[in-house]
Amino acid sequence: MLNLNSIMIGTKQLKALADFYEKVLGKPEEMVDAENGFYGWQSGSVYFSILDHSEMGGKTKDPGRVMLNFETTEVKEEFERIKALGATVIRAPYEMEGGWIATLADPDGNYFQLVTPMP
Repeated sequence: MLNLNSIMIGTKQLKALADFYEKVLGKPEEMVDAENGFYGWQSGSVYFSILDHSEMGGKTKDPGRVMLNFETTEVKEEFERIKALGATVIRAPYEMEGGWIATLADPDGNYFQLVTPMP
């Protein structure tokens, strides 16, 4: 069985995205390689990182193609907190089959969701 161990987002707005996700995750990055343009955090069982990527530029073209899902029992509260950090609201919290989901976008326009943990 394959185990997803990391997710990396390429950007040309390295510092803006790193600052944004530091606030979203509520902790400073655990790894920084300024020379190679890299910031990373352990988030649950997945390592999440931002990388300065020469092929990236401007807003993402297909923001919903790949979405990050951050689990939280406090979807509505986290939605308000992250919205106040400057995230773009894509869809306010809504209930789906007993759980809650909200969709936002980061400074590059990448979509991410806040979701109630699955049983």
